[in-house]
Amino acid sequence: MTGLDRALAALAALAGLLGVAASAAAAHTSGGETLKTAAQFLLFHAPAILALVGFAAAGLTRGALTRAAAGALVLGLALFSGDLAMRALAGQPLFPMAAPTGGVVLMAGWLLAAVAVLIP
Repeated sequence: MTGLDRALAALAALAGLLGVAASAAAAHTSGGETLKTAAQFLLFHAPAILALVGFAAAGLTRGALTRAAAGALVLGLALFSGDLAMRALAGQPLFPMAAPTGGVVLMAGWLLAAVAVLIP
């Protein structure tokens, strides 16, 4: 496992932690639905990132492409969920167009994952 694999796996675990925390906060705040969506995205993508790292580390897929897919998922989560959490908790966006940009990056990450799996 490379240093990049370890960093991506640690970020995936952090996404899981933040997803649990955001779920709990969503139950107790006025911006609950927005925060709940951020939590769901974090919790759904954390295991996917761990799986991609595992595939790359085991040599089951194209390593660089698979790691790029995992990195895109991490970046997309930071932008999308970060923006939703900021809106729910602070009442302001992370920056203009952060959530849509994050959503596009997440979709690109999933496309990269598909390509990485299909290329022998």
